[in-house]
Amino acid sequence: MFTGIVTDIGEIVSLKPTAQGQLHRLRIACGYDQATIADGASIACNGVCLTVVASGIADGRTWFDVDAAAETLGMTTAKHWSRGTRLNLERALKIGDELGGHIVAGHADGIATIKTRDDLPGMARFELSTIRELARFIAPKGSVTLDGVSLTVNTVDDVAFSVLIIPHTLSVTALDGWRTGSEVNLEVDLMARYAARLSEMR
Repeated sequence: MFTGIVTDIGEIVSLKPTAQGQLHRLRIACGYDQATIADGASIACNGVCLTVVASGIADGRTWFDVDAAAETLGMTTAKHWSRGTRLNLERALKIGDELGGHIVAGHADGIATIKTRDDLPGMARFELSTIRELARFIAPKGSVTLDGVSLTVNTVDDVAFSVLIIPHTLSVTALDGWRTGSEVNLEVDLMARYAARLSEMR
């Protein structure tokens, strides 16, 4: 589990397709202490929970390897990742950690597309759209996770919704790289999903 509060920005330093293209081995450089990264640990990479299979230090910087399987490549923006791609990183939640965002599973539900970007003094407002199946879980003032970042929804109009990114978030995440047409990983609020399921069962 995660909270959508990014703790580092990683960079893909190598990507090797394996198993007939059904699996990609990624090496991600980061600022974490390598001694704290255990094999089998979960790290959210742009909102996608991936399992560490190896780690080390090269050129004075920590790296860790993860595998992105066919399901991940098919449902998320991982299919577009390449050497040099910057990723929002978050370590798995520990008991006693501050819940600064909202409960995030790290299981991206799908993709949202940036429709517009409006740059404001120190901030940026983005309007995005997604498929109707996911849009029904998004509500004004509710929570949504985009590329691993916990954000508050400002407005909703059918399958479109908007978020406002404050200066701090722009400075400590990779969201400043979003442009019109960019695809981002979307995870809807777990509580909204369960509430909708309970309503359907009635």
